[in-house]
Amino acid sequence: MHARAALFDLYGDHLRSRGGQATVAALVRLMKPLEIAAPAVRTAVSRMVRQGWLQPIRLPQGPGYGLTPKCVRRLDEAALRIYRAGTLTWHGRWHLIVFGPVKDRPRRERLRADLTFLGYAALSETAWIGPRSSIELDNLLESEGVRADRFDSALEGDPRELVARAWDLTAIGEAYEHWLAEADTLISGLPEGAPADQVFATRSRLVHGWRNFLFRDPGLPPELLPAGWPGEKARVYFEQEAARLLPAAAAFVDRELL
Repeated sequence: MHARAALFDLYGDHLRSRGGQATVAALVRLMKPLEIAAPAVRTAVSRMVRQGWLQPIRLPQGPGYGLTPKCVRRLDEAALRIYRAGTLTWHGRWHLIVFGPVKDRPRRERLRADLTFLGYAALSETAWIGPRSSIELDNLLESEGVRADRFDSALEGDPRELVARAWDLTAIGEAYEHWLAEADTLISGLPEGAPADQVFATRSRLVHGWRNFLFRDPGLPPELLPAGWPGEKARVYFEQEAARLLPAAAAFVDRELL
């Protein structure tokens, strides 16, 4: 796990519900079970500040970093999709975004990566479609200086054909099966009665692997997915194990935040 990704996971999975802030010293302690050294933590924090995800704050225990509004929106959107049982609905319509060509390559690549993260797929370079609108979309387009026309659209045709063209469900399904095998190995390697820091590290790796699907799986409704979709079995396993390991992991976080 890279330090920046681990910090996003930490803030989203634990610190968001604890005020969204922590001292530098606490962040270093919390990253130690993941074998991320203090210099890497500080470098990642500085990068996240420059990118507008974190902001320096002064806490009673010393200097620290808190979430920016931009990061709060990103983490809340991610949480809806990470712990997605019963949270996502579909009304048979599609959210369509159309914008002009983006000539600047870095900006174009950022826009593509962020739209993919939000669950959209490209129909063309300038037309993107998703099963629902995103609460982050306005801020994303504004930050990249992109004006887009948006449509709440009904498809004339077979939605499964559209899904097959926009997303590679075979590859996504195989990725779920691969993740499930790796996750089972990870969890099986955690001894009974393991100390809280080890439980925290194992759960963090579990969440990190699952969070990566935010960049691949748009959260399509069940009626558009193949029968026996492996993502459902993987979701059940993730939610079961993440909940089982949470008390010990949370106890470790609370202890290190003091």
